[in-house]
Amino acid sequence: MIELQGIPVSPGVAIGPALVLDTEGYRVPNILVPAGEAEGEFTRLYHACKAVGSRLRENQASTSAAAGEDTGNIFAAQLQMLNDPRLHTELRRRIQNDHESAAYAVNRVLQNYAGALRRLANPLLADRAEDVLDIEKQLLFELGAVSRPPLADLTEPTIVLARTLTPSETANLDRDHVQGFCTETGGSGGHTAIVAKGLELPAVVGIGRFIDAVSNGTLIIVDGDRGRVVVDPDEETIASYRKRRKARVSLSERLAELHELPAETADGVRVRLSANIEFPHETKAAVARGADGIGLYRTEFLYLSSEEEPSEEDHYNAYSEVVRAMHGRPVVIRTLDLGADKMGHRPLAENEHNPCLGLRSIRLSLRNLDLFRPQLRAILRAAVHGDIRVMFPLITTIAELRQARMLLNLVAEDLKDADVPFRSDIPVGMMVEVPAAVIMLDMFAKEVDFLSIGTNDLAQYTLAVDRGNEYVADLYQSSDPAVLRLIQSCVKISKSSDVPLSVCGEMSSMPGRALLLLGLGVRSLSVPPSAIPTIKKTIRSVSITRCEEIAKRAMTLEAAREVDMYLLNQIAELVPELVVE
Repeated sequence: MIELQGIPVSPGVAIGPALVLDTEGYRVPNILVPAGEAEGEFTRLYHACKAVGSRLRENQASTSAAAGEDTGNIFAAQLQMLNDPRLHTELRRRIQNDHESAAYAVNRVLQNYAGALRRLANPLLADRAEDVLDIEKQLLFELGAVSRPPLADLTEPTIVLARTLTPSETANLDRDHVQGFCTETGGSGGHTAIVAKGLELPAVVGIGRFIDAVSNGTLIIVDGDRGRVVVDPDEETIASYRKRRKARVSLSERLAELHELPAETADGVRVRLSANIEFPHETKAAVARGADGIGLYRTEFLYLSSEEEPSEEDHYNAYSEVVRAMHGRPVVIRTLDLGADKMGHRPLAENEHNPCLGLRSIRLSLRNLDLFRPQLRAILRAAVHGDIRVMFPLITTIAELRQARMLLNLVAEDLKDADVPFRSDIPVGMMVEVPAAVIMLDMFAKEVDFLSIGTNDLAQYTLAVDRGNEYVADLYQSSDPAVLRLIQSCVKISKSSDVPLSVCGEMSSMPGRALLLLGLGVRSLSVPPSAIPTIKKTIRSVSITRCEEIAKRAMTLEAAREVDMYLLNQIAELVPELVVE
């Protein structure tokens, strides 16, 4: 038995026979193409790019559905790389002028791009280099220059061992058979790690050289909780890990039994527990797990999962499908929350040096009314089928909110004049995601029907931390006392203004932090469908009085780490079933 230590990137335990992927690199020969065949060679490359682009969009859609929009956007970024006009100009020049084969041109150009990124000695740009190499490998597969790994025809549970896995390879792992994976290279901030975590696939990366000494079929244990990989474990070790895995399965089954019970505290306080979704088909999982409604319908997938900009009918059909599936339960539709840098259908901004602080979300919509109007029209039209509510993201000023509401009214008048069925009496809300909105919330509360705190962006903008930057990622904590004080302020203003408030960010899907939110006075949470059972169990295991005591204590602490350790201890005491050793 050999125990190896790596970097844990996705929790859980996986046990199974090893499938060792080819550790050899690949070399693409420089085969000259006759001048008369150059155009045909470029056409072959064009079709390869189309095929890879389609696969990236599929990866984005499926990964967003399973793991959330942020994870899916990894493939949106790759799609932008693939479609970069400068890349295609360079490839065409090499094929037509230098008579290189399509495969060799792809190999040379993209290897050069990746090498340039790595030479900048920036870990974040090194991750982008891996994305470039992922695109290279996919194009070479399509061009027939390299063979695909033997993952298509699996018939039994498998643990994948590889030198490295690209984000695309990870997203396309056969979840029916691949139980987990480990790689020699990689880090916790890489895109492969993010995809693995989003797909809930136990994984350990960055182990170092080891797979040369492992044969196919060798029994492997991947401990994604502790970052361990056990090769050829003994019976005692196998029994111990099987016990842990069984405990996790048993917990999931017990939690599933709560789906028909309300999210109600031990002392009878009802909490609205809704679902965050990206795709219409997720409503099935939301209903099955007992969601009280859709607290956040992220509509970005309509823009990201298609080569064409969505039409009004595309919007209308998607929204109608969701609201009908929820059978009268409320559906909160958030309008477009993308940055101009992510809008591949049309160039909306050039040379934005800091897109997070630039043209995005409501700012983007208000500057592109031909983009915004079809979405608002579709929302009002779909509202005839059920309880639809509209929510505007990243509101920073009163003027933005009023402009958005005015446009909604104008759209309603247009529909009326055209004799198109619609409802205009739908509730209108806003996301609270920036400190400016919190400071002015008493004024905003006079102009909206409901409020929703997006803790992901609120933490980012409050703490001045780019959550994708590994140099400062440890500072990105929604449990930071500064963020908690802002949330507390929002709750007080919500109560004094009698305007409903919910929390729909990642914070609400963590059991300990959910207790804290309840103690601060929040009575509406919206979480991914997969988190509903865990959060419902948490809510039903405590009293509001105890939550208030927890919040009072947490608000005296000085750092996010202290808050989190305290909350973990509280969960271990109050809901020990959720702690799987």
